[in-house]
Amino acid sequence: MFEQIFKNVDDILWKDAGCGSELDYVEQTSWVLFLKYLDDLEKEKKVGAELAGKTYESVIAPEFQWSIWAVPKDKDGKLDHHKAMTGDDLVDFVNQKLFPYLKKFKLESESADTIQYKIGEIFSELKNRIQSGYNLREVINLIDELKFGTSAEKHEMSHLYEAKIQNMGNAGRNGGEYYTPRPLIKTIVKIVKPEIGNKIYDGAVGSAGFLCEAFNYLNHPNLSTVEDEILQKKTFYGKEKKSLAYIIGIMNMIFHGISSPNIIHTNTLAENITDIQEKDRYDVVLANPPFGGKERVEVQQNFPIKTSETAFLFLQHFIKILKAGGRAGVVIKNTFLSNTDNASVSLRRHLLENCNLHTILDMPQGTFLGAGVKTVVLFFEKGSATRKVFYYQLNLDRNLGKTNPLSEKDLEEFVQLQKEFKDSDNSWSVNVGDIDQTTFDLSVKNPNKKEEAPLREPSEILDEIASLDAESAEILKEIKELL
Repeated sequence: MFEQIFKNVDDILWKDAGCGSELDYVEQTSWVLFLKYLDDLEKEKKVGAELAGKTYESVIAPEFQWSIWAVPKDKDGKLDHHKAMTGDDLVDFVNQKLFPYLKKFKLESESADTIQYKIGEIFSELKNRIQSGYNLREVINLIDELKFGTSAEKHEMSHLYEAKIQNMGNAGRNGGEYYTPRPLIKTIVKIVKPEIGNKIYDGAVGSAGFLCEAFNYLNHPNLSTVEDEILQKKTFYGKEKKSLAYIIGIMNMIFHGISSPNIIHTNTLAENITDIQEKDRYDVVLANPPFGGKERVEVQQNFPIKTSETAFLFLQHFIKILKAGGRAGVVIKNTFLSNTDNASVSLRRHLLENCNLHTILDMPQGTFLGAGVKTVVLFFEKGSATRKVFYYQLNLDRNLGKTNPLSEKDLEEFVQLQKEFKDSDNSWSVNVGDIDQTTFDLSVKNPNKKEEAPLREPSEILDEIASLDAESAEILKEIKELL
């Protein structure tokens, strides 16, 4: 049912003049969905308070509650068409009253870790793009059918929301920007092994896939009340520069069960890394910084190794913000391992000297749909220099794509071999002392893989044929002279 409702909502938004892409569909579905979720959450808290003999004070004022403006019901529990706004009346209410009211929460909240603050931030960063009040009425009616009461319903909702983010990532121009394949994230989390009590950070949070999967990894039925409180409020932290990604990240975390996400809307790279103090540091970094971005000169001044490459600046930030003994799993373009420019060489040297880069996972082409780059995952611990690097090259018997996406099964061998850094046809280790000490080249060169003869140019083959023909003719001529 949930899946069909999502599809029907997309069909309505496709017809609306204000929504032109998958990005708009996700954004507009998100704010309506969030308000329905908030209403269900408030009802749940009210029931809990009544059972405990307490009074619950609603976060949202009565006239702005979902059951009043969005879906007023009659005594039979059906939509009251006399009270339910539609057309221009509905759009005017949403644009001129609802959004301005919700936006004020950011200024009026006591602290940034409250649900009130998150409501204010979300509605400060987006606007209603649904131009037709009749389309908006249809969307609201459909979303109202969704229920968030049980853990199974919440799980299904988080799964479907992930699918919407994936579709947005596959839509073309945004490739890996919003969506990192979940099998890869789950594998990275398994290798890094976060623990309850760790502060886990993603400075390029995007849709918050890493934080959501880390929550799934740590969240189990036998948690104590104290452990649950730690997971909810003192474990997951993120920063995101782009408004839409920020909103989607918050929504994704909420749907996964983290009620008040610690995500800040800011440009991580605008922070001078020399200002990072011990109190600002984290135990675990899990991240996939943007591919191929270019940063302005003033941003580069915040880093000791100057480069316009966004991902390389992020890597410096992650190394600096880790605590001593902190662990990281970071996705980066594979060219980082071999680029010969000064910044790349300096950054590799910095990483090897300040961290134990114990593992490099080499991913095949097509891992990130639409991104058009090959990537590797760097696993490292801060505090001691690298002595040996374990490499694993993921060699699949198929090309990755929309119809053949990456699966967890594809990465099972890597997870097993990495535990003891075992050699295989796809894995090997390299001593840092054996790499070039001037370039610090860390290129993936599988010593167990037979090199295939490179394909030659047709002109080269024709030249060789001509040369062989000439040689044959010369030999024939010599034989004839002997007869």
